[in-house]
Amino acid sequence: METSAKPRLPRGVKLRHDDVRQRWTLLAPERIFEVDGTAAAVLQLCDGERDLGRIVAELAARYNAPPAMIEKDVVAMLGDLEAKRVLDL
Repeated sequence: METSAKPRLPRGVKLRHDDVRQRWTLLAPERIFEVDGTAAAVLQLCDGERDLGRIVAELAARYNAPPAMIEKDVVAMLGDLEAKRVLDL
């Protein structure tokens, strides 16, 4: 995945926090995915404006972690979501 890729949630896919159950969900047509807090933090940055490099930099600063480690995990997660057709790159 190129660092210039600008991931975003496609039309009809929404990231929502379920206050009653205290969990994050990714809602897609006829599907729902439960996501943990870390995945939700990544998905909140996937607005189609930020590129992968900027997303990684923001997460590395937020979590005080090496950018290379963050990038590896983010690329794997986003690739999986793209394969499930709930993320556009």
